[in-house]
Amino acid sequence: MQRTNFSSGAKWEDIVGYSRAVRTGNIIEVSGTIAVNENNELVGKDDAYLQTKFILEKIQKVLEKAGASMNNVTRTRMYVTDITRWEEYGKAHGEFFKTIKPATCMVEVSALIGQGYLVEIEATAVLDA
Repeated sequence: MQRTNFSSGAKWEDIVGYSRAVRTGNIIEVSGTIAVNENNELVGKDDAYLQTKFILEKIQKVLEKAGASMNNVTRTRMYVTDITRWEEYGKAHGEFFKTIKPATCMVEVSALIGQGYLVEIEATAVLDA
């Protein structure tokens, strides 16, 4: 089965040894994604909604590179640093997935990779066979 790796150009990809997304056959797995822009700057400081929206836009872009869309997403996983802000994360998630309704989870974690990051999201997409 053919495997294609997709890079976002983040410096961490080579250091840690991962890809933004990997497509194997008709399945695309998107790595945990945080709200950092192309200049390695945090987007949406202290704004859970804005961080979530920015992350989902990044996921949307890499899915498009891989030949998919948000309609192909079957699962998301959200890791958050403050579960009491679930409505803010959920509002942004709902804007992308209100009619798609992938399986999902939201789990509170003690910390993410860097200070200021409030949410990290992974996604799985399945293309029509």
